[in-house]
Amino acid sequence: MARIFKNPDESAILRVLRVMVVAFAAVAAMPLASAAEPRHALAMVGEPALPDGFTALPYANPDAPKGGTIRLAEPGSFDSLKPWVLKGNAVWAVGNLVAETLMFRSIDEPFSLYGLLAESVETDPDRTWVEFTLRPEATFSDGSPVTVEDVMWSYETLGTKGHPRYAGTWAKVAKMEQTGPRSLRLTFNTPDRELAMLMGLRPILKKAQWEGRDFAESSLEPPIGSGPYVISKVDPGRSATFTRDPDWWGRDLPVNRGLHNLDTIRYDYFADTNAMFQAFKAGDIDAWRELDAAKWTREYNFPLLTQGRVVKDEIAHRRPSGIMGLVMNTRNPAFADWRVRQAMIEAFNYRFINQTLTSGSDPRITSYFANSDLAMRPGAAGPEVAGLLSPFAADLPEGAMDGYALPPGAAQALDRKGLRSALALLKDAGWTIHDDGVLRRDDGTLFAFDIVLNQSGSAMRSGSEVQRIVDVYIQALKHIGIRPNVTLLDSAQFIERTNRFDFGMAWYERGLSLSPGNEQALYWGTASATQNGSKNWMGVASPAVDAMIDRMVNATTAGDYTAAVQALDRLLTAGRYVIPVSYSPVSRVAHSAALHYPERLPIYGDWPGFMPDTWWWDAGAMPAN
Repeated sequence: MARIFKNPDESAILRVLRVMVVAFAAVAAMPLASAAEPRHALAMVGEPALPDGFTALPYANPDAPKGGTIRLAEPGSFDSLKPWVLKGNAVWAVGNLVAETLMFRSIDEPFSLYGLLAESVETDPDRTWVEFTLRPEATFSDGSPVTVEDVMWSYETLGTKGHPRYAGTWAKVAKMEQTGPRSLRLTFNTPDRELAMLMGLRPILKKAQWEGRDFAESSLEPPIGSGPYVISKVDPGRSATFTRDPDWWGRDLPVNRGLHNLDTIRYDYFADTNAMFQAFKAGDIDAWRELDAAKWTREYNFPLLTQGRVVKDEIAHRRPSGIMGLVMNTRNPAFADWRVRQAMIEAFNYRFINQTLTSGSDPRITSYFANSDLAMRPGAAGPEVAGLLSPFAADLPEGAMDGYALPPGAAQALDRKGLRSALALLKDAGWTIHDDGVLRRDDGTLFAFDIVLNQSGSAMRSGSEVQRIVDVYIQALKHIGIRPNVTLLDSAQFIERTNRFDFGMAWYERGLSLSPGNEQALYWGTASATQNGSKNWMGVASPAVDAMIDRMVNATTAGDYTAAVQALDRLLTAGRYVIPVSYSPVSRVAHSAALHYPERLPIYGDWPGFMPDTWWWDAGAMPAN
C-alpha cells in the first residue's frame, strides 16, 4: 500500500496570494528609497515569505544526516557535460549539482529568490536595473574565488553563445557594469519586471576554464562549478557520478541547510524505460518515479517491495498541470488551420484511452494551467480577462472569448460522434475522403504527416505508454482516411528532429509553474516560432499571446498578474495546438527504504529541487535480509 503525503496546508497558494496582496499595499506605502536597498531576497510580486536571518528552508530537514548514495536512472544516453549549449545531449544534472546561481529559488513559493552566491540583491521600484553583491567566501570547487569577472563572462557568454533559451533575456540587457569589488549591475532596455529575477538564476561558470575555446561546442570535460557536487566519474553515454564536495563553500548557508545530504549521486542511462524499471526491481536503482497509474496499482509486487526494502509514496503537489500530449506543428500548412487541429482533437478518443491504458485514475488536462488558480475559468471570459483580450478580438482563436472545452470522448473504442465531428471540420477546411478511402483535397493533395516519438520515453510518460496511446489514436484516424507515419527515434535523434521542428506531430511535455514569466515567450512567443531549439514546437505566432506574456512580466498586483495568465491560458487552450492527455495530482515514487525526505512538503511537491536535494540516507531503516 502506498503512503500518501499531502501538503499540510492545502490552501497554501491562496494564503501566499493573500500575503502578496497585503505586501503590495505595504510596498506601495514605502518611501521609494527603501525599495532600492540591498536585500537578502526578491519576489516577483509582493514580499518573500522568509525574513532576513531565517535559519533553513521550511521544506528542508536541517538535522538530516550526511552520507549514503542514491542511484538514479535516465533514458537514452549522453555525449556532453554542458547543459548550457544547444549542441549535444547533456547530463542535465550537471546544471543543478555542479553549477550555482546568484540566487536560489524556493519551491515552496510561487516565485521568491534568496541569496546564494549573492549575499544581497538591490533593484529600483520599476525594476529597470538590478545589482548583485557576491559573497566574499564564495569559491569554485578548485578553491579559486567566484569573481565579478566570472559572473559577467558567464552572462555574456550564455547570452551570445549558449542555448537559445538564454538569448532572449540577454537581448534585454542594455548595460552590464562592475560597481564594486564584489558587485555588478545590469540595466535593462525593456520594461520587464521579471528580468531582475531571471538574471539571478543564470548559472555562473569559471571563465578561465572556457576562455579561448568555442563555448558553443558540446564537451565531456567536467565543468568546474561552485556547487555542492563535483563530477567524479564519467562513463560516456552510460553513467555519470557526482560526489559531494567536502570543502563546499556554501554548506552552512541557511538556504542550503538540510539540503545536499547524500555523499554520492549516480545517474545510470538505459536504452528504454522497461530496462530502467527492471534495474529498479533488481535493486540496481534506488528510486523510481512511476508514470503509469495502472502499473502503479498492478505491478508493484516484486520481492524488494514485499520484503519492505522498497516503499511506495504518493507525494501531493499544488502546481499547474502543464501541458502534455501530441503537439501539432502549425508550420505544416494543414495544421495551420484551427479546424484541422480541432478535428484531430475530436478524433482522439480520450475517455477510452484513459480508461483502457491508465485505468481512468488521473484527471485530464483541461488547460495549460489546470489544477491552479492561474487556470482559465469555464465559460465566457470574465471582465478582467475579456478586457485584456478584446483589443485582439478579430484574430482570437474560436472560443477564446466565449469559452472552449475539450470533447469528452466515448467509453467504447470507436467514438462515432467524435469522428463525425472531425469529418465535418475537415470538410469545412477543404479535406474529404476520396474513393480510395484516403483524405485528400480536391486537387489530390494527400493529408499526410508524421508522428515522431522518443522510444526512450519522456519525463512524464514511458515510451511504451506513449506508443500504446498513439497506436489507439492511429486506429481511429484510419476511419477518417488518415494514415500518419509513426517514427520511433532514440533520444539524440528525437532531440535533433524536434530542435529543427521536423515533424507533423510529436509527443510534447511542458511543466508549468505557479510563477510563469519570460520563459513563456520561449515556449510560445512569436520570436521563438522560427528559432531552432526553442520549445515552441507548435509554432505559435500570435500578437495576443505576446501581449499577455508582456502583461504578466510587468504586472504589479496579484490580480493583474492572474488575469494575464488566465488570458494566456485561454489563448493557448483555444488555439488547439496540443491533444492533451491526463496528468497526475501526485507523484508516485517508489524508493529504497533507506532513503528519506522531510514530512513538510513544498507546494511544488516532487519538483526539481526536491529529489535528491532534500533527501537523506539512513541505512538503519533498511530491513534485514
